[in-house]
Amino acid sequence: MAGCAHLDSGPVPPRDQASEASALDSQRDIVIAVENPLAPAPTRAGSNLLGYAAARSYGAGRQALFTLDALKRHYGLREVAAWPIKPLGVYCAVLQPPPGVSRDELIASLAADKRVQLVQPLQNFSVYSSNEPAPDRNAPAPRYNDPYIDLQRGFIATDAAAAQIRAQGKGVEVAIVDTGVDTAHPDLRGRIHDVHDLVGGGTAAFNRDSHGTEVAGIIAANSNNRLGIAGMAPKTKLNIYKACWYPQPSGASAQCNSFTLAKALAAVVDSHARIINLSLGGPSDPLLRRLLEQLLHQGRIVIAAMPPDGRLAGFPADVPGVIVVRTSSSASAPPGVLNAPGDDILTTQPGNGYDFTSGSSMAAAHVSGMAALLLSLSPNLDARSTHELMRRTSKSSDGLLQVNADAAVSALANAGKTSRRVARP
Repeated sequence: MAGCAHLDSGPVPPRDQASEASALDSQRDIVIAVENPLAPAPTRAGSNLLGYAAARSYGAGRQALFTLDALKRHYGLREVAAWPIKPLGVYCAVLQPPPGVSRDELIASLAADKRVQLVQPLQNFSVYSSNEPAPDRNAPAPRYNDPYIDLQRGFIATDAAAAQIRAQGKGVEVAIVDTGVDTAHPDLRGRIHDVHDLVGGGTAAFNRDSHGTEVAGIIAANSNNRLGIAGMAPKTKLNIYKACWYPQPSGASAQCNSFTLAKALAAVVDSHARIINLSLGGPSDPLLRRLLEQLLHQGRIVIAAMPPDGRLAGFPADVPGVIVVRTSSSASAPPGVLNAPGDDILTTQPGNGYDFTSGSSMAAAHVSGMAALLLSLSPNLDARSTHELMRRTSKSSDGLLQVNADAAVSALANAGKTSRRVARP
């Protein structure tokens, strides 16, 4: 296991796991990382380092535990939760400052401490969607036997049906870092490869989560199964990483934080997913940035939703190499940002349902599905080429410039034919 792929194989925090993530306090807590060499540390005369704090957590070297405990004693910190992030070679902890101490001043002191690799506030993030009433409009007649396909604005506007003549995403895995997903939904049957609960709320809560279920349906809902809708890439496999949850009272937007998102991204490092969908965002975050840079270095294609304020100043949109997607608009997009359908999008809902929803979260999901179509045709396609191909083949639909699945797939297929002809002796 790299990082924390599953909560049951990581350290047990000093509180009930079901309430662990939501109980963390972003106004109070800090995140700290220390070096975590897993090789045995050398002994020294008079030293008891090797015998210190015997294996209290899986994946944490004794040196890291020793350093963290020394820091807690020196600064009066209380550990709330801790976990190893193997891809970065660090051990992270969420810590509570002592009463009456300024968090900003404490972070400044820790940043100057040579034992500390990284220190930052615990930060909150949120998903980007809002439910909308069903629109009253006439759509083209369905081409598939999925009964609601004529109501799928995004599917129709991107010419996804024509694109699926050539590709349907077979052999491609997409990681969705989000809330949970209704794994029993009939339109997602066979599409979900594995699930990872980094929040710890249990199976029932996982399956009740709406935002992740909406994103999953847009990307990979089954087609021609005489049910509901068709996904952009109906043969792709989904890896679900629940890093966000719905706080009380019910109806509030799903929330995530540095702790849960870091564990999810560290787990993705060990997966085979080439595409990572991040329909969420928040402030710039040094720890999450380092993890995302590691994934991009591995050749992953990271697709993120544009923040509602239209600024690219926070995670994950501010990380170079990430493909940022906004809801199609007549206003000019920031350089490099793709436009995709995101208003009144019909998709899957928990409890075998379907409903309309809006937001750049849904726009990003359309692009993730498109990327899966492209990778099923050309598995070695990189993020830069994928982004450029989608940008170059975007078309005007209802007066809005937006990505077009059929144009992108056709351009890639034709390029492949040309290269094969050239290669012949």
